[in-house]
Amino acid sequence: MKKYLLFLFISITSFVKAQEKNTFDYLDVFELEYISDPQISPQGDQVIYVRNYFDIMDDKRKGDLWIYDIEDEKHYKLTNGSGNEYAARWSPNADRIAYISSTEQGSELFMYWTKTGTSARISRLEKSPGNLSWSPDGQWLSFSMQVEEKEPVIAKMPEKPKGAEWAGTARITDRLKHEADGRGYLSPGYSHIFLIPANGGSPRQLTNGDFNHGGEVSWSPDGNSIYFSANRNDNWEYDFRNSEIYRLDLKDLNITALTNKKGPDDNPVVSPDGKTIAFRGFEDQVQTYQTEDLFVMDIDGQNMRSLTDQLDRSVFALTWNKKGDKIYFMYDDKGNTKIAYTDLKGNIKTIAHNLGGTSVGRPYGGGSYSVSAKERIAYTYTTPEHPAELALSENKANTTVKVSDLNSDLLGHKELGAVEEVWYKSSVDGRDLQGWLVKPPYYEEGKNYPLIVENHGGPISNYGDRFSAEMQLYASAGYMVFYPNPRGSTSYGEEFGNLLYNNYPGDDYQDVMDGVDHLIKEGLASEDQLFVTGGSAGGIMTAWIIGKNNRFEAAVVAKPVMNWISKTLTADNYYGYANYRYPGQPWENFDTYWKFSPISLVGNIETPTMVMVGMEDLRTPPSEAKQLYHALKLREKETVLVEIPKASHGIANRPSNLISKIAHTVAWFDKYRK
Repeated sequence: MKKYLLFLFISITSFVKAQEKNTFDYLDVFELEYISDPQISPQGDQVIYVRNYFDIMDDKRKGDLWIYDIEDEKHYKLTNGSGNEYAARWSPNADRIAYISSTEQGSELFMYWTKTGTSARISRLEKSPGNLSWSPDGQWLSFSMQVEEKEPVIAKMPEKPKGAEWAGTARITDRLKHEADGRGYLSPGYSHIFLIPANGGSPRQLTNGDFNHGGEVSWSPDGNSIYFSANRNDNWEYDFRNSEIYRLDLKDLNITALTNKKGPDDNPVVSPDGKTIAFRGFEDQVQTYQTEDLFVMDIDGQNMRSLTDQLDRSVFALTWNKKGDKIYFMYDDKGNTKIAYTDLKGNIKTIAHNLGGTSVGRPYGGGSYSVSAKERIAYTYTTPEHPAELALSENKANTTVKVSDLNSDLLGHKELGAVEEVWYKSSVDGRDLQGWLVKPPYYEEGKNYPLIVENHGGPISNYGDRFSAEMQLYASAGYMVFYPNPRGSTSYGEEFGNLLYNNYPGDDYQDVMDGVDHLIKEGLASEDQLFVTGGSAGGIMTAWIIGKNNRFEAAVVAKPVMNWISKTLTADNYYGYANYRYPGQPWENFDTYWKFSPISLVGNIETPTMVMVGMEDLRTPPSEAKQLYHALKLREKETVLVEIPKASHGIANRPSNLISKIAHTVAWFDKYRK
């Protein structure tokens, strides 16, 4: 261990010395800012957004509401508040802005009046609100909130003696879903929809029953009904992938289901004339990956049809234009998030690219947008050179303009690693495969650089040409970084994403290795300087790779699943794997679950391996990482276990943990670097 700590010290020291060349450094993570949730005013003249930053003293992400005046081309802080502010929504006539802000008592609803520039708290809630939505007349706000239920009681304990210090009351759980990564134990209760006067007052609960009601609601134009997605089926707890679109009549609180197909129906949005509902979903075929289509139906649920069945990409974030002849949406294509719209005949046009930049650690998708009455669009814009900035798209002129530059004071003076797109062929079936290569800053042509292969999580997810602090930190340490999208990645269609059905890990392993071979063939990497890492599904892939070959000098396996049998029955989402990943439950199909468990290959591993996990991880529990570490120790192979404190599955949620993750990975690789 002393030897390892020495290498860690030397690695960090050498990294600091490298900053003489002014490259992206560990502490620069705390200086990054990014924009999220841009909301353009109905008139299209102003945009509210969350300006996110990292507090180096609190080690947390925080956010303030800012506003951009398009005519003046100036940015202003919206309020004088000091709490976390988010979820800002314009009133229908843009005279007020409702938003949520943290207080000492918890998150509450606030209102900002645009004419006076003043704001006030308008609620006194028991739990944090979410999913704000204005009524068409601007008199009401709907929101969702958890309503707690009593804990179950099995046994009555005897009364303890006065002054005795007993352990406390036993916690009894009888629910299928009782914990969640990043949140821990879930108190009993259900999410319901509420209504509150826009000027403040007592909230009124609209939904009831032992069901959860989540997501934003959509109002009918006359304000008499709201539409929402939920699963109110009798067997909802076990039929958890299913959901329907419902109408709730505000006069009598009667709830009517408008859909009944098997599978998720969500994100309902009512057309401006109140005659049509747009929503997204799919007919569940019980497979690993299925694309969500954009559907429309009459307001009564009749005449349902898909408008995007020819797109072969999942759509999300639906928005009608004011005329009601277009529906805007987002979708991922080949690692890039785009905005498009379709008319009611299914004619699709893409109008903006490069959404995202809100996942600062690694180059995942994300981001959001909003549309004004005249179809000016505000959205989060990213490139490999910067996190999310505010951009405007003039749909009619088909132009995009970036109107913020939050990171120029930092990144404008840093030499970043250049990111290049890479295409290569699969040796399995000849498919075209995509990845990206990050070169070290001040890259010298012909110089032999070590290569890190960084595998993405999911595996039903995608990396893309987006900013990534983690990739840039690897590059600043002098490494080339290759991050591929092997089969099973999203943004290439349903068939490509579903290639892992009953075969994971499978040929995606070969897809990654084909990328490595391609880079070696092109002279961009060498056989004797290969390193590999990844987290979650990327940790699975990393463990699988070193169990299949000994080509890599060292590996860092982060928050992996090592044993599908133990993972499936201990993780927070333990109930969600049977039949969608492998046939049956683990005790019904032991051989298959074991066959695809990386721990089954541990006897082959010769690669020096660091194993890393968050100490509060409920998605891939620390017991999974320890299985690999303990097995390698028993085999007397070179290994070390790194447990990150105050970290759930999202290790990078705390900036200091993001830095710790990369610093330990670089130190381990430097130890074996030639």
